[in-house]
Amino acid sequence: QVWLVESGGGSVEPGGSLILSCKYFDWTQRPTCMAWFRQVPGKEREGVASMDTDGNALYADSAKGRFTLSKDNAANTLYLQMNDLKPEDTAMYYCSLDSWRHCTYSRPNWSYWGRGTQVTISS
Repeated sequence: QVWLVESGGGSVEPGGSLILSCKYFDWTQRPTCMAWFRQVPGKEREGVASMDTDGNALYADSAKGRFTLSKDNAANTLYLQMNDLKPEDTAMYYCSLDSWRHCTYSRPNWSYWGRGTQVTISS
């Protein structure tokens, strides 16, 4: 059974940085498409960024210039470096995984999700 575990969330002041990690287990399909989403209570889940098997990344406008995806294939882990964090970045961040060739965070129906990690930005 495939499962994902997110970590790295926390509480930081505006302008601060965090690195989120998403490690996946028991995934043998190819290609590998992964993404980060975030959700605030009462609002729809929002796609943040995605990365395909080859390391090509896509970013939502809210993430461009501030967030960077990277991955460690040997460790089965996707990272989201978040810089210059703003209060509006406060949300629960979720990692997702699927085997789509056309890998994009704009896809809503992913096969696998993690349980999330909370990010809170406040002074």
